[in-house]
Amino acid sequence: MKKAICIIICILVLLGLLATVAIGVFMGYGPFHSARNLVTASYKGNAEKYNFDKIEFVGSTPLEGKNICVLGSSVVYGYSSQEQSIAEYLSARFGCTCTKEAVSSTTLVDNGLLSYVSRMKKLDKDAHYDLFICQLSTNDATKKKPLGEISQTDEYDTSTVTGAMEYIINYAADTWHCPVVFFTGSHYDSAEYDAMVSRLLELKEKYGICVIDLWTDEEFNNITDEQRVLYMSDNVHPTKAGYRDWWGSEFEKQLFEYLAE
Repeated sequence: MKKAICIIICILVLLGLLATVAIGVFMGYGPFHSARNLVTASYKGNAEKYNFDKIEFVGSTPLEGKNICVLGSSVVYGYSSQEQSIAEYLSARFGCTCTKEAVSSTTLVDNGLLSYVSRMKKLDKDAHYDLFICQLSTNDATKKKPLGEISQTDEYDTSTVTGAMEYIINYAADTWHCPVVFFTGSHYDSAEYDAMVSRLLELKEKYGICVIDLWTDEEFNNITDEQRVLYMSDNVHPTKAGYRDWWGSEFEKQLFEYLAE
């Protein structure tokens, strides 16, 4: 009987260790960082020629020398691009300094310590940011978080996507007194994310924020199957080539249009 109990305990411990390794590789944490990078190195769009040190620097722009905070989940983390994402793109391209606050699998909806809202509130309130950029997380759509309604007061229900977005917009503007920018992902088949983008565009009108919309532009999303394999590891996550040669140019175009207003 004791032998059987010992065997069961050993099996449970082994399963726990395997689960820890699997999660570590998936998230790219700590000692599993290299393992995650070995996986992403196999993507065609992560070849050396797409490294961000080969991005052409453009000086004398409104972003040169600026401090930018970028809040997001795996898309900002650079889950499929060896941790090179829109933050690193902007830094390499325009000579700005980006503070990247990104954790994979997290949501806008405030449902724990790793949510967008919780992590944003831990950022240095005395920091100087010239721009606050937030990714419209696909995780809220995947996990079917409630969309909620636009608030008619100064209270925001952060257990909903809409309430969390409104809270983030107002907290960032009130804390760092800088323009707030949201950006979407490129288009894929998701009614839930489509509804989130539509709501974000409503909030754009309410608050006058910048929305870099990579979702609704049919021309932007009209790429070949070959390009999609190069630019994306799946429906959500760009490779380095995807950030550098597809998302990046449209991102900067829309951002500069807003900054010029």
